[in-house]
Amino acid sequence: MDLTITEAARRTGLSPHTLRYYERDGLMLRDVQRSTSGHRRYAEHDLTWITMLTRLRATGMPIREVRAYAALAREGDGNESARLEILLAHRERVLAELAEVQDHLAALDAKIDLYASRVDAASATRRSA
Repeated sequence: MDLTITEAARRTGLSPHTLRYYERDGLMLRDVQRSTSGHRRYAEHDLTWITMLTRLRATGMPIREVRAYAALAREGDGNESARLEILLAHRERVLAELAEVQDHLAALDAKIDLYASRVDAASATRRSA
């Protein structure tokens, strides 16, 4: 099953421009195949890899680290410890950011609870008056 760039964009939720950028910037695991007319043809393994790239980027991994991870993956077996190191370091950053967001959410919830109790108290006062 080969997909055009438009079909791959639709399936991945990325724009064709982003897909071309990933290829041009050395982020793809393999060269994207081309049809006889020169148009890109994406295979399922390309989409699987693009999904991983998207997740790494969505969790804040810098492009330089994504590029390093992709380069290691392209080299194949034998460098799993280096890939693991990159992913573990990134995971620690994601967990730290998640903890920070949870702290912010707790503060937001506290403020919401405060205002909700004030609104409830004001409504109760109006009803009893």
